[in-house]
Amino acid sequence: MKTFLHKAYKWSNSWTGTIVIVLFIIFFVAQAFRIPSGSMKDSLLIGDHLFAKKFAYGVPMPYIPFLEVPIIPWSKKLKIVDGDTPKHGDIVIFRYPGNIKQHFVKRCVGLPGDELFVADKNLFLHFKEGNEWMKEHYKGYKIVPFAGKLWVKNPYMKKHPGIHHDPKIINDGHYPMPIFYMNPIKVEKGHYFMMGDNRDHSNDSRFWGSVPYENVEGTPWFIYFSIDKNYKIRWDRIGKTPTDLEEQPYLQKAIDEREREDKEYYGLT
Repeated sequence: MKTFLHKAYKWSNSWTGTIVIVLFIIFFVAQAFRIPSGSMKDSLLIGDHLFAKKFAYGVPMPYIPFLEVPIIPWSKKLKIVDGDTPKHGDIVIFRYPGNIKQHFVKRCVGLPGDELFVADKNLFLHFKEGNEWMKEHYKGYKIVPFAGKLWVKNPYMKKHPGIHHDPKIINDGHYPMPIFYMNPIKVEKGHYFMMGDNRDHSNDSRFWGSVPYENVEGTPWFIYFSIDKNYKIRWDRIGKTPTDLEEQPYLQKAIDEREREDKEYYGLT
């Protein structure tokens, strides 16, 4: 046993061993991602660099970093082994159905069998578990009747306070209609409806449909580095998980930063 451990230790310190271990971690355990857009403000910010937990929802097909080439180039599969599935409210990293080489980060708001629609920017969700289940599990939320069913209004905003709307975005014909109104749809089997927390500035399932399970890559684990547009390091975000960042004072700092950037953009400073 000691001989085996000694050989394994020597191998792990060799160039070959180091490369194999690093690739194994990148392919199956954790991969670095950078948040490039503001669609998940105030939960995740532009300039957040995070590690994704790649084994959270099964085992996705490993891709060679930077090249975005699958290690099995002749395979059409995006998932090697199925596992857990996204839950309501999870932040999910997935391959955009319109271009699988592009990664998106959004919040899962609808599971297979759920029904939902958007009215006056508000999300209304009819959970597949039915009316009585919703009345039991969503006490304190506004539940409205429509088309013979009950619908929970904005079921995620209390638990995930980073979700917000932009009051400057109004239905004056200059913005896409799905931001304001979307007809009721039922999430199909094996698919998940994704929306950004920065609801009025997010390209998500309202525009291009739900995400197949095989496109799901993982979930944010923790932030290992964060820097704002002025190249100032956000030390207070480093090492934090998405759950940590929903608590004060981290969320308030994110809100303050967004409001400051909005004022600069609209020339209010």
